Amino acid sequence: MKRVLSGIQPSGKLTLGNYIGALKNFVTLQHDHICNFMVVDLHAITVPQNPTDLREQSESVAALFVAAGIDPAKANVYMQSHVRQHAQLGWMLTTLASMGELERMTQFKDKSAGKESVGAGLFVYPALMAADILIYNADLVPVGEDQKQHLELTRDLAGRFNSRYGEYFKMPEPYIPKVGARIMSLDDASKKMSKSNPNPGSMIALLDTPDEIRKKISRATTDSGREVRFDPANKPEVSNLITIYSQCSGLSVAEVEARYEGQMYGPFKKDLAEVVVSELEPLQQRYRDIRQSGEIRSILRQGAEKASEMAEKTLTDVQQLMGFLPY
Repeated sequence: MKRVLSGIQPSGKLTLGNYIGALKNFVTLQHDHICNFMVVDLHAITVPQNPTDLREQSESVAALFVAAGIDPAKANVYMQSHVRQHAQLGWMLTTLASMGELERMTQFKDKSAGKESVGAGLFVYPALMAADILIYNADLVPVGEDQKQHLELTRDLAGRFNSRYGEYFKMPEPYIPKVGARIMSLDDASKKMSKSNPNPGSMIALLDTPDEIRKKISRATTDSGREVRFDPANKPEVSNLITIYSQCSGLSVAEVEARYEGQMYGPFKKDLAEVVVSELEPLQQRYRDIRQSGEIRSILRQGAEKASEMAEKTLTDVQQLMGFLPY
C-alpha cells in the first residue's frame, strides 16, 4: 500500500474548511493506504504560542481527528513532537536547502510582511515540512493549493539528496480532490476559510453550536441576483455555499442546483444551515465522548510509537548515507 502523510496545526479552531478539505479525505484514504496523520505542534511554534493554549488546542485537534472518523487502528494519529525523527531529519534537510529557495516561499513572505523581526523558525520550517513527508518516504501528501509550493521544495530536496548520496527518497505526489478541496470564507469567497481569520463570522468552527452555525450561514455574503447556480467565476459566493451543501449532504452540485431551481437565497441558506448542523452534530458528540474518556492520550502514544518505528529506519538509513558515525 502507498504511504500517506498529512498534518494540521493546533493553532486556532478547526473549521468546516478543514473538515471538508482535509479530514474527510483522511478518513477515505485510511482504508487502503498506510496513513500517518499528525498534529504539527513543532510547526505551530514558528510563531509565539501560549503554552496552556497550545496544550489544549493540540489535544482538541487530535480528538477532532478521531471524532471525524479517523480510526486509530487503521491510521496513526500522533503529535509531531512525539516523533523526534521529524526534527532530526528536518535539520539535515535544512543544510540541503538554499537561502534563495526559502526566501521564495509565499507563506514566509505573507507571514513576515510588515514585521520588524521574524523568527528563524518561520524561515526554515519548509525544510521541517519536507522532513515530515520524507521521514516516511510518503507517496501521497494531501495538501491544499497553498501548500503545493512546499511540496515542490520537498521534491527538490529529495532529488538533491538522491543526487548527492544515492537514490533513496521517493518523489511524493500531491493528493488534491477535485471538489471540496478549498472551502472559501463566508464573508469573502476570494479567500480560503481560515482558522486564523480574526473575523469569527468568516468561518464555521467544527465545535460551533447549532445556533452559531445558523447565524453565520444566514449572514454569509451572497452574490447579486437571486439564482442558486454554481458558477465560480461569476457567482463565487453562492458557488462556495453550494459546494458546502454538496459536501455535507452527499448530493452532487447539479442535484443541489435542481433542488433550488426558481428559489431565492433565503430558503437555500436556511436549508444549508440545517445540512451543516446535521453533519457536525454527530462529530461534536463523538468529540465530547473522546475528551471525557481521556482516551486521546493513549491514542497519541500508540500512534507515535508506530510512526517512530517507520521514521527510525529512514533516519538510520539517511545518517548512514550522509556519513554519520553509527551510534
